[in-house]
Amino acid sequence: MKLKDSKIIVTGGSLGIGKETAKQLVAKGAKVLITGRDAGRLEAAAAEIGAFPVVADVASDSDNEKTIQQALTQLGGLDCLINNAGIGTSKSLLEATREDFRKVFEVNVFGAAMLSKLAAQIFVEQNHGTIVNIASTASLRGYERGSIYSASKFALRSMSECWRAELRKNNIRVIQINPSLVTTAFGSTERLERPEESNKLRSTEIAHTIIAALEMDDRGFIPEVTIHATNPW
Repeated sequence: MKLKDSKIIVTGGSLGIGKETAKQLVAKGAKVLITGRDAGRLEAAAAEIGAFPVVADVASDSDNEKTIQQALTQLGGLDCLINNAGIGTSKSLLEATREDFRKVFEVNVFGAAMLSKLAAQIFVEQNHGTIVNIASTASLRGYERGSIYSASKFALRSMSECWRAELRKNNIRVIQINPSLVTTAFGSTERLERPEESNKLRSTEIAHTIIAALEMDDRGFIPEVTIHATNPW
């Protein structure tokens, strides 16, 4: 797709991968709307990178409807949805509660699904569009204390496969991005960005991958890509 003048939503756009992706998209000439729950942080990020901010929680159906409506109003349409918003927790099976699972699934699974449904309705009508799901290498394999987060990303990966089967006939591309460990604020209670480490992935590498996948001519698409640090040890 041609990124110049394309109309794109990036959820979780005030920090980390979301913010960096939005920044690179704007630099390519795209019109970008970013969402997040912290109004102050979101508005500061939007002002810095030149995006449109919408305070919204993907776990809220009414907020998702607001996000889509604001995209149509502020951007003048919608060509791409990037489902980046996500949360996680680290608990063993013996520690985990139903509420722990519910909280993570509300954002990582149900939120992504319901916002994608709203976007897909537009994409089907216009006969083109792209959904990008930011998953994780945790969608490919489990790990100790990862049953809640990993299960949510396995679910997102499964939905990505199903949506491809349903939507390709409408010229809609569904792309999944699987980053391994990235130095961001993810997992920080205070939502503070972690300092970069020379041997670990940064948001920059993940955003670059997303941009590269999007820029392929619409006659083709990359269903899934996994990004690892070259030497993280």
